[in-house]
Amino acid sequence: MYAKLVLRNARRSVRDYLIYLVTMTICVAMFYSFLSISSSYYHPDIGSEYNFTILSDGMKVAVCAISLLLLFLIRFVNNYMLRRRQREFAVQAVMGMEQKTIGRLFFAETFLMGMVSIVIGIFLGVFCSQFITAMLLTSYGKSYELSWTLFPDTVFLTVCFFVFSFLVVGIFHTRTIRKTKIIDMLAADRKNDPELKKSRWIRVMAILFEMFTVWMLVVGIQKIVFYYDIRLAFPVQVMYWGNVLLPLLILLWPVCWFLRRKKTVTIPSTELLQKTGFPVMLLGLLTLSVPNILLSASVPAMINHYYLSLGAGMMNQYLFFVLINLIFFLCSLIYLAGSLLAAWKEKSPEHRYHRENLFFFGQILSKLNTTSKTMSLISVTLVLAIFMFIAAPILVGWASGYLDVRSMYDIQIFSRYNDVYEEENLPLDDYGIVTDFLAEHGIQTDHDCTFSLYLPGREDFHRRTKYDFPIAAISLSDYNRIREMLGYQPIALSDNEFTTHWKSIATDEEQRSFLKEHPSVMTDAGELNLTEQSYYEEAIGETAYNSYTNVLYVFPDHVCEQLLPVIRNRYITTAETISYENARELERIFSEEYPETADTGVSYSIRLSTLQINSTKANNFILQAAMLYGAVVLMVICLTILSLQQLLDADQYHYRFSVLRKLGVEEPRIGKLILKQLGVWFGLPIVVAVIVSTVGIVYFVQTISAEISAYIGFGTLMLQSGITVGILALLLICYFLCTWILFRRSVAP
Repeated sequence: MYAKLVLRNARRSVRDYLIYLVTMTICVAMFYSFLSISSSYYHPDIGSEYNFTILSDGMKVAVCAISLLLLFLIRFVNNYMLRRRQREFAVQAVMGMEQKTIGRLFFAETFLMGMVSIVIGIFLGVFCSQFITAMLLTSYGKSYELSWTLFPDTVFLTVCFFVFSFLVVGIFHTRTIRKTKIIDMLAADRKNDPELKKSRWIRVMAILFEMFTVWMLVVGIQKIVFYYDIRLAFPVQVMYWGNVLLPLLILLWPVCWFLRRKKTVTIPSTELLQKTGFPVMLLGLLTLSVPNILLSASVPAMINHYYLSLGAGMMNQYLFFVLINLIFFLCSLIYLAGSLLAAWKEKSPEHRYHRENLFFFGQILSKLNTTSKTMSLISVTLVLAIFMFIAAPILVGWASGYLDVRSMYDIQIFSRYNDVYEEENLPLDDYGIVTDFLAEHGIQTDHDCTFSLYLPGREDFHRRTKYDFPIAAISLSDYNRIREMLGYQPIALSDNEFTTHWKSIATDEEQRSFLKEHPSVMTDAGELNLTEQSYYEEAIGETAYNSYTNVLYVFPDHVCEQLLPVIRNRYITTAETISYENARELERIFSEEYPETADTGVSYSIRLSTLQINSTKANNFILQAAMLYGAVVLMVICLTILSLQQLLDADQYHYRFSVLRKLGVEEPRIGKLILKQLGVWFGLPIVVAVIVSTVGIVYFVQTISAEISAYIGFGTLMLQSGITVGILALLLICYFLCTWILFRRSVAP
């Protein structure tokens, strides 16, 4: 009997469960698709040189950690269903059914719908997993073919996780139903809206914002005192003075507001009090925060463009300032939305009384005034989700591009002399242990180059300081051997000439400035002049440079013979890719013979492309997949909350719209009114989040523009931005349509 009752209630309430089914299905599909990578039955064809276990274990940990957020979402959605059915539960209790039985029936009903969502979600997860597999194989440079495979262990983990979640939440709700009084259930749909109270959280936000502004002012004044120069370009001066004057105005504005309000208190005019109320003060702070954000965000652009020396950590400081200003801007705008809408309504009688606008304003304002904190949290969460979407490919592309530079050779051995202070302790080894290992394991080499890096002057070795090392030089013959290894054409130099080679991360302006200032260089072997071909910028590996430098001198061989060698490197390319096991063994043997820091102060390192590619590709994919998964989960949570906040008051909306019908409003106009209401409700936090995230992303891109240009490309960045907008739009359309369908059904006559 109970089983039939559960099935009947489930069929009858399937439309009420639409949001529940959509949310749970999306969660199950995302969980299965991302977790499928860690399946023991998943064996992608990525080559024997890769160790897939690293990626598989990392994905399992990342997905399970992020999926803990789904527990909150499951409970929130179940709370919605519980509140929606309270009146029905009360009627059943009055008719004689025990409340514990009602709780069990509700648990069975939600559990049944949950199992339906699991089945549908796993089916969709198989489809979505193809995109995850395509992303994986693309990252490893392999071709992709569709393969519809159901992984039993992933299915088992998915079912176990969600069944456990349903059981925990169901037990909690069963207990809630058993302890709730029948009279409270009957009156649940007749409860009035919460009493409007003065919000305290935004006042706390304003106080904290003022405190951080004091910090901004102090930092700005310090930089003015120590770094301001009237000879600098006008944009730089604007940045300097703006980061002092705007924080000062932000601090002075509340003082002026308070003094003005104190004068008007004695005047018995409500209008005057309204004009000097807290929203006005907050609006002033909001207005001032906009140029403050722009000027703070201009700091990295000015530093990169004009090569400003603002000290270590200045980028991070102003990143924090921009973040604080953006959060305050977002919260203030959400809080003031109701006040601004009310002010517009009062000043525009022609719009206020036009058709059903008076009813519309009442609907929106009553909701905004009671949910401003929730709406702010939703917007902040959406900003985080959008940033994760955009930042994921940037970080992964940066790491992948950097990998190409780090792993240009199959074996790369290099040394550093940072902690060496005696010339006799400088490295001169040829690393014969590597030669023996290659011969023992039958590994054939195509190229093998052992070379030294030199300092132009011997005194440079003794005068170096931390983070300020001299530019090193390489002999022409060794430089051409490296170019031959990489397939580049050799170069030629006269006896008294030199040229330069630059890292890919170096900017064009940095190159031009350096070459203009260094047309010649003085060495222990005499003066050298810059050759006509003054620079080369093909990638040759990051270890071919001295510490903290982006340029390498190329000197004739006879000059280098008279210079002090300070670094000893060895680059090897092999005929075939070194296996993962051999690479691990060689790394272990080398580390035992050449410790990371020797007693002499020399530091030795070995990089094997097999190990570098394994760890980097695995970590990159885990990072990207985890950030994308987390972003989608956060978006689903935000859109679910927005949807359910409208549907929770369905009974009140039913009464209000019934009154509207009695007044003669036709159904098409009611439909437009519903669309307008839902459009404002969904649009406000999303539009604010998009604006704030755009500013944050622009600042982020400014700070690493050189890295993006060198390793990623702005075309890839724009493509990912389009994908982010598409996913957000798809989820928004899905939830908006579901909310609209359920809302129309709730207010139907």
